[in-house]
Amino acid sequence: MNDVKLVAAFAENKPGQVAHFTKILASANINIRWLAVASTGPFGVMKFLVSDPEMACQALKHEGFVTKLVDALAIEVPDKPGGLHAVADCLASHNINLDNASGFITNNRAIMVLEVPDAARARDVLQKQGFRVLTQMELPV
Repeated sequence: MNDVKLVAAFAENKPGQVAHFTKILASANINIRWLAVASTGPFGVMKFLVSDPEMACQALKHEGFVTKLVDALAIEVPDKPGGLHAVADCLASHNINLDNASGFITNNRAIMVLEVPDAARARDVLQKQGFRVLTQMELPV
């Protein structure tokens, strides 16, 4: 199964840093579908869901940034109250920790991006409960 890969990049927390990253990715013709920024003090991590994760990593590394690919799951959930709860409850009932999560709405579709310790197990559990787990190719453009 082709799970989703996020590009994680370590970065200095300073003005213009996101613009610098997005310029690098745009120059490499990489489409950014989602972005998360988390910082503590002078440094942080930016995570990107992009059209070509491997190429994005290469482009950022070429510019001197420390990057890595992170396994994640993209889950389509109902865009209604309780949609996220159903996913969280399913994972909790199977003792699967949710390390990081965020989501977005596109074309009337709610997509949750989940980082869990064991993506393969979480994918199996979620699919058995009827959740649609998307591959990298199925992500909205």
